[in-house]
Amino acid sequence: MTTIAELKPQVARQWMREQRWQKPTAGMAEGYTQANLAILPRSLAYDFLLFCQRNPKPCPVLDVTDPGSPVPSIVAPDANLLTDLPKYRVYRHGELTEEVTSIEHLWREDMVAFLLGCSFTFEKALLENGIPVRHIEQDCNVPMYVTNIQCKSAGRFAGPMVVSMRPVPQEQVVRAVQVTSRFPAVHGAPVHIGDPGAIGIQAIDRPDFGDPVPIQGGEVPVFWACGVTPQAVAMQSKPEIMITHAPGHMFITNLRDEQFGVL
Repeated sequence: MTTIAELKPQVARQWMREQRWQKPTAGMAEGYTQANLAILPRSLAYDFLLFCQRNPKPCPVLDVTDPGSPVPSIVAPDANLLTDLPKYRVYRHGELTEEVTSIEHLWREDMVAFLLGCSFTFEKALLENGIPVRHIEQDCNVPMYVTNIQCKSAGRFAGPMVVSMRPVPQEQVVRAVQVTSRFPAVHGAPVHIGDPGAIGIQAIDRPDFGDPVPIQGGEVPVFWACGVTPQAVAMQSKPEIMITHAPGHMFITNLRDEQFGVL
């Protein structure tokens, strides 16, 4: 029987299109790059692209669609961004108003979709180097936190960086940094190691997005920039509408992880 790790991207996306899979995608279609989603009206697309360019750590751009097209022609030209994610979120004027499994009813001809790199991409490399990934072990979502690290503003967009956290055994922290540094297009090296309070996280056991995971004895919390950052930015900047993936429920591209790694 095929496991979720062995699925091809096209099959994984079909499961989502048919609403057979509505859970986080960590460990799914292993070896294929996953992406965060942000959709905005064309009138805000330049400002958002500039925001991503100024903040490449949390918002590394993998693809941008033509206005009115839901097809990511670079990373998956056979996909449809309206149906091919497990779950979407809709923010209106900074408020989360809907969580849905399709956005066909929300799509407009003036909309532009951005796909941003996701740290799920480098988790296979962590595992291959003997570094545990707790949320995969526990079959839950990765914990994500809003920090006090402010992104560089651009036009309408400003706000705090969101980070994802993975507990790493102390003796493997340096190796985790080395491994993830090889993937700059999908967040790259950590932005913080150790004390959560230093980046404004008051309760490590209560993430702002995703699920809490235990930090065991001898482990250190390690934090990577996260593509959920645009959702925190939407809450602060209050665009008319921003459609995103639900945190942890990613778009799976046709591209192999190694295309985004460097030796």
